[in-house]
Amino acid sequence: MIPIYGLQKTTLLDYKGYVASTIFFGHCNYRCPFCQNSLLIGSTITEPLITEEELFTHLHKRQGIIEGVCITGGEPTLYKDLPSFLAKIKKLGYLIKLDTNGTNPDLLMDLTKKHLVDYIAMDIKNSLPEYTLSAGTSHTSLEEIKASVEFLKTTCIPYEFRTTVVKEQHTIERMHEIGKWLKGPSTYILQNFKDSEHVIQKGLHGFTMEELNEIKRLLLTDLPNTHIRGEAY
Repeated sequence: MIPIYGLQKTTLLDYKGYVASTIFFGHCNYRCPFCQNSLLIGSTITEPLITEEELFTHLHKRQGIIEGVCITGGEPTLYKDLPSFLAKIKKLGYLIKLDTNGTNPDLLMDLTKKHLVDYIAMDIKNSLPEYTLSAGTSHTSLEEIKASVEFLKTTCIPYEFRTTVVKEQHTIERMHEIGKWLKGPSTYILQNFKDSEHVIQKGLHGFTMEELNEIKRLLLTDLPNTHIRGEAY
């Protein structure tokens, strides 16, 4: 059974263009210093558990009101039961957006093949040489990350790459390297870091809007569909 540790019943922000509900899974294989969901990723999670029965009662009641369901975490692809869980949501007629860190490319391919996801948002933590710095763990396979990137760039379903940009982690040079790595028509979203009491590492900072726009201008050469989260596109 998949542990569900949060439910946002209605959101206009998490699934662009749709009224949606967002489901938060517990646990993650990364420990990103700038993670806002630190309460969800550890082994001793303190957020209240929502039963699957409660979740699907909500989804049944909201049919005709909400259009999509966002699956986030934590890291949803850690769970082998994810395909059957998504299939139950699909039977209710909802579109599904999946947030992932890209560490399970085989499952992404399987979900896409089975038409269980309609949109995938993959986090790009940093340039490849600095990936473990931003993932917060040395136990990450860059080959898996690269495989997920290449799969999404060739898939037929809508997707986006996105990076939470942090002054202490993302230099102009590193962002330029990301642009060269992801080069192409992919949608790429810059999410400015915002501090909160739940961030894993204290003392991190976001960029000014002027600095964000400078990063965006740099990336547009390689990634012409680069956008800053919050701006219209």
